[in-house]
Amino acid sequence: MIHLKETLRKSIHIGSLSIPLFYRYVLGFEHRDWMSYLLLAAFMVCMVVEFHRFWQKSFRKTFWKIFGIVLRKHEVRDFTGATYLLFSAMICVTFFEPEVAFFAMSFLSIGDTFAALVGINLGKRKFRGGNKSLEGSLACFLSCFVYALAFKLNPITAFTGALAATASEVANLPIDDNLEMPLASALVMSITRIFV
Repeated sequence: MIHLKETLRKSIHIGSLSIPLFYRYVLGFEHRDWMSYLLLAAFMVCMVVEFHRFWQKSFRKTFWKIFGIVLRKHEVRDFTGATYLLFSAMICVTFFEPEVAFFAMSFLSIGDTFAALVGINLGKRKFRGGNKSLEGSLACFLSCFVYALAFKLNPITAFTGALAATASEVANLPIDDNLEMPLASALVMSITRIFV
């Protein structure tokens, strides 16, 4: 049941790739401000829903009945991954170059999904002190790196960005992956672009 829940969760998670693709191909990088406003609006809607479910027991029960199959236990009393994802996307678009933001958001959607699906189904070599696997981490890195190369990102920047995304996905920090992965990779790619 746990594997089914995580597989379903990550299958839906890949849908968040629509955010960076919308930014690049529909709205356009030149409309960065508009993308920030759209993400801010979506984030505020999520926050209203989040606090409503925290304070209203009946709403919380209804929310859990609808979305419980893809939610983790800690999300009962914490923000959902979707809220963290929208917040990190808003930060990436607002404070980083458009191309960097595009890849940082994409790495979260692709890397985290491949890491989970491969780790759950094929992961044999677990890292100490956690449930992450070597196989899942390799899937995360390779999927991010190949994706970046497919979009003709500088290979060095693609490598460091994918590596940062993978390292943050593996790290057992008390920070949600949806916040940690894109911000870490965006920061590392921004620094890399200064030198290459």
